[in-house]
Amino acid sequence: MRMLFSIFPERVTVMERKTGAGAGEKEFVKEITPRDQDYSQWYIDVILKTEMMDYAPVKGCMAIRPYGYAIWEKIQELLDRRIKATGHVNAYFPMFIPKGLLEKEAEHVEGFAPEVAWVTKGGSEELSEPLVVRPTSEAIICDFYSRWIQSWRDLPVLINQWCNIVRWEKATRPFLRTSEFLWQEGHTCHRTAEEAEEEALKMLEVYREFLEEELSIPVIPGRKTEQEKFAGAMHTYTIEALMSDRRALQAGTSHNLGQHFAKVFNITFLDKDDQLKYVWQTSWGVSTRLIGALIMVHGDDRGLVLPPRVAPIQAVLVPILSKKAGAEVLSAANRLADSLKGLVRLQLDDREEYSPGWKYNQWEMKGVPVRIELGPRDLENKQVVLVRRDSGAREAVPLEEVPQRLPALLEAVQTDLFKKALAFREENTRRGESYEDFVSVMETQRGFYLAFWCGRTECELKAKEDTKATIRCIPFQQEEAAGHNCLVCGKPAKAQVYWARSY
Repeated sequence: MRMLFSIFPERVTVMERKTGAGAGEKEFVKEITPRDQDYSQWYIDVILKTEMMDYAPVKGCMAIRPYGYAIWEKIQELLDRRIKATGHVNAYFPMFIPKGLLEKEAEHVEGFAPEVAWVTKGGSEELSEPLVVRPTSEAIICDFYSRWIQSWRDLPVLINQWCNIVRWEKATRPFLRTSEFLWQEGHTCHRTAEEAEEEALKMLEVYREFLEEELSIPVIPGRKTEQEKFAGAMHTYTIEALMSDRRALQAGTSHNLGQHFAKVFNITFLDKDDQLKYVWQTSWGVSTRLIGALIMVHGDDRGLVLPPRVAPIQAVLVPILSKKAGAEVLSAANRLADSLKGLVRLQLDDREEYSPGWKYNQWEMKGVPVRIELGPRDLENKQVVLVRRDSGAREAVPLEEVPQRLPALLEAVQTDLFKKALAFREENTRRGESYEDFVSVMETQRGFYLAFWCGRTECELKAKEDTKATIRCIPFQQEEAAGHNCLVCGKPAKAQVYWARSY
């Protein structure tokens, strides 16, 4: 039996809806290009087939559809809770920035100039001063801070905002690099350099914990090189993750801005010693590229695999309805669903127009962590069958034990996804001191390459030119550099670094 699908599931043209599980599986899977055949196409197939987004008429823009946005809402909810727990509060700042404000900070403008979107008209009138659609908010927020901060009593300022950002990217990919995206950006002011440094590192640790505990994505925390740091920052700190195609992804950054912006925008305060001083600042953020990371770290050839803590639907209950026992099974399914309210985010799929096999494949493709099967035979045995999306493992569980077993199983899935991703990263991290080996690995295998570096930008740029790999970070955990030589030039090393090709 056969079914025909367009690229969007809601536009399914059903020639025959009643299909066996095997046939349904074939039809679903063939809509997704295998990763080892074309990874980029696999990624696009997954996000379109699971209705996470749709392309907009403007290049590089997208509509985030309800299923994709539900994931973002869970990310926002869980991360916002962590941010507020550290004493930060949310606010909102304008998206339009006067050209003069942005140009006050020359280094900042130089860093973002190729990506800036300009507004030159308001209605039919030319604006007296062009406006920038925010590529980031340091300039506009600093202008406000220069008015809000007067005394040491006003410090620290610990503000975060959730908003959209526009960067006119040349090469775009949904969620990973788009002309408009959603993010949060924290902007803080402090009395001392030590407080600002502590803040920058603290927020990076918040991001590390969030990705590893909520998204099950292992990351490497460290500092960016001078070549790779944020324009205008004194130090940029990063968390780096490895995708399943062995490319790195910068998953979040935290910047110690020093007094750079404070001096440009005249953000001063009267300190306890009656001296007028400049504040010390930080900024930090993560974006909707975390959704792209989720897809690429955990997804497989059947579609999404979502960690339970951010999955919009944590478990789907599929009653297997027969003519003889259909009403009885459906009644039991509803009772079970009621018993699980408040324990898990559950979807009861009681659609009669689709077969169980069709439903199994649809929910697997959407990455729902656990499937609950309940049929006539299960009802006779007073049990259900729980099926894990990540491993496919099946287990029969007595009906009365499901409210206890299901949450525990979801936690096991969450933990095992992290372990699997960590094992993959370790398997694809090479350590060496041979430049020839490094070049070969970057060309044929990719992954992380941990090696020593002399600290010179010349070596950093040479390796990038030869391999397209960049220094992803100088990790906080360091081996002693004494006695080791730079991977590129062979001179005495100063630090260990992680190299990789990246998104």
